[in-house]
Amino acid sequence: MHRVGSAGNNSNSSRPRKEKRLTYVLNDSDDTKHSAGINCLAVLKSSVSDGCNYLFTGSRDGTLKRWALAEDAATCSATFESHVDWVNDTVIAGENTLVSCSSDTTLKIWNCLSDGTCTRTLRQHSDYVTCLAAAERNANVVASGGLGGEVFVWDIEAAVTPLSKSSDVMEDDFSNGINGSANSLPVSSLRPISSNNSITAHTTQCPGYVPIAAKGHKESVYALAMNDNGSLLVSGGTEKVVRVWDPRTGSKTMKLRGHTDNVRALLLDSTGRYCLSGSSDSMIRLWDLGQQRCVHSYAVHTDSVWALASTPTFTHVYSGGRDLSLYLTDLTTRESLLLCTKEHPVLQLALHDDSIWVATTDSSVHRWPAEGRNPQKVFQRGGSFLAGNLSFSRARVSLEGSTPAAVYKEPIFSIPGTPAIVQHEILNNRRHVLTKDTAGSVKLWEITRGVVVEDYGQVSFDEKKQELFEMVSIPAWFTVDTRLGSLSVHLDTPQCFSAEMYSVDLNITGKPEDDKVNLARETLKGLLAHWMTKRRQRLGSQASANGDVLSGKDNTARSLAHSRIEVDGNAENDSMVHPPFEFSMVSPPSIISEGSQGGPWRKKITELDGTEDEKDFPWWVLDCVLNNRLPPRENTKCSFYLHPCEGTAVQILTQGKLSAPRILRINKVVNYVVEKMVLDKPIDTGNTDGSLAPGHGGQLQHSAVVDGSSKSGLKPWPKPRPSVEILCNNQVLSTDMSLATVRAYIWKKPEDLVLNYRVVQGR
Repeated sequence: MHRVGSAGNNSNSSRPRKEKRLTYVLNDSDDTKHSAGINCLAVLKSSVSDGCNYLFTGSRDGTLKRWALAEDAATCSATFESHVDWVNDTVIAGENTLVSCSSDTTLKIWNCLSDGTCTRTLRQHSDYVTCLAAAERNANVVASGGLGGEVFVWDIEAAVTPLSKSSDVMEDDFSNGINGSANSLPVSSLRPISSNNSITAHTTQCPGYVPIAAKGHKESVYALAMNDNGSLLVSGGTEKVVRVWDPRTGSKTMKLRGHTDNVRALLLDSTGRYCLSGSSDSMIRLWDLGQQRCVHSYAVHTDSVWALASTPTFTHVYSGGRDLSLYLTDLTTRESLLLCTKEHPVLQLALHDDSIWVATTDSSVHRWPAEGRNPQKVFQRGGSFLAGNLSFSRARVSLEGSTPAAVYKEPIFSIPGTPAIVQHEILNNRRHVLTKDTAGSVKLWEITRGVVVEDYGQVSFDEKKQELFEMVSIPAWFTVDTRLGSLSVHLDTPQCFSAEMYSVDLNITGKPEDDKVNLARETLKGLLAHWMTKRRQRLGSQASANGDVLSGKDNTARSLAHSRIEVDGNAENDSMVHPPFEFSMVSPPSIISEGSQGGPWRKKITELDGTEDEKDFPWWVLDCVLNNRLPPRENTKCSFYLHPCEGTAVQILTQGKLSAPRILRINKVVNYVVEKMVLDKPIDTGNTDGSLAPGHGGQLQHSAVVDGSSKSGLKPWPKPRPSVEILCNNQVLSTDMSLATVRAYIWKKPEDLVLNYRVVQGR
């Protein structure tokens, strides 16, 4: 299973720890659309008659959005960005508190009407948090359930009590250390210095609030429901039973058996007397908790039931699921109607007056007619069928082809999303990624700028991939996934610093052609350019002379680490961002990362305010951007032998093994051969920097391989200059190939590369 963020690094461990990664999520459209399936919905109705109603949507893209609702339109008025993985559920607690849960194992608390700032992160779960439940009339109580059988009941007011009375406490981070070591370490709290949206960690002991644990599930929990006053909680999951709890104590009160597969959706009526459950066995069941038994079962769907919503009086239920269908069922008469069919499985439903919001695995949300206040009006249209009480009865009817006709063909209106990326291929140049989305559109991204450079439309992905193939070999310096519906680019040290290119190949002007450019270093500079500007503004005249971000304490602790680090001598310590690494400020990428405190976070690069430091960023990122230091890298050099072709009379002054940067081009090897030729001895014995005396191994530097011009006592060749070809495996090499490319595509052997040279006559 996919896990986000690095595992907690135990400082007592003797094993080499895995450094925390930095991820950036690309975005090619405006920020007002989701880019992956919608997992959850919540409606906030205005308390005043002419006030604005809001819809909240939580998505697999990791964000929530608030939509201001009009009669037939919805406008995105805020994006809530802080989770680092799928948002799985959201509920409104009280008048304006939004609680969300995620596969990143956290719950987050937000003010519904804010600009999207997270006010508190709650860490108690050890695995994905899949579902939430809130008490309608008890604003403080929220329950959360997740994988691993964990169910917790939270007192929201106690959980968000500020650490101090100072007004600058905006976000605090709670954990009881269930995943950490047994000794009690101070738990970090996220507290901004002066911005309302900062993520800067602040080490303060939290008040130690721990939620009530409802213990009893042996397997994963997928559904929760609570009655209005918060005195009853029901849960369901992969154990196929509905468990009933007293949320005030976490004690079990009963277990209801009947479903033959996972329980995926639950509802309780306001009093807590009746419970509705939907299951992967395709059945909906009505339970009387007083009698502790199932009183009705409804065979309406032909596949898993994933979503339920009831009318306020609990007389009718709306249901959706894997069969792409939305049904309305009268719980008393057992009459059912097919309201509409979708193109995607239904994940969640939210009744809103006489309409219903439907969330699916698509990034769009649709509002359908539902007659929620008077559902009988829909039945008067006819077309209903009687729900059986055995699942196979419904399946048989469906096989016989008598599928009911849908009452509604079109939604009232839709909130469109951006098609999610479902396929990707990193191209050989290691700067471009080809993607295909759910609409079949194929695009080419430049990941060092975070932009789409070419939109090919609906073409064959495989054909386009072949068409774009280049015979070049560059180390894999990043990895990519599309779990969030967008491209997430992951940088891990030290691998990310393995790729270099010459500035001329990147079309960087104002730099010598042979300057080596480290792709990860320049990408990090581009990503953090806004942060650097803000940081300089904040530091102003107080900027330390050496620009070192690490505190003195950390410097001593890291002196060992720094002994392993090389300062990038080639790249001057400049903060200038070159054009191939300038990220869009119109649709800026988001960074997902983690520092020494506070856990993983996510934020747009334009919202970083300069206060973030090693408590928020991995230290290697800051060391690279601020101090120009890169970790030791492997495989930046390529060893090879240079021999004359058979029958070539011309010899050169070097017989031993040579070593050169992997990115060195064959034309430089040609120049080297010309320089070292033994032809009437036109060459002085003075060696150039990096050249090799016969029989000795050594370095072939790009600075040493000049085109025959005078240097270090060399006499220029009399014109015309001899024409030399370089071969590998009897194949003449193109002069713009790099050594790495020759090794990967022509040589194709693990042994050291062997190149041959010959003089071409008559040119």
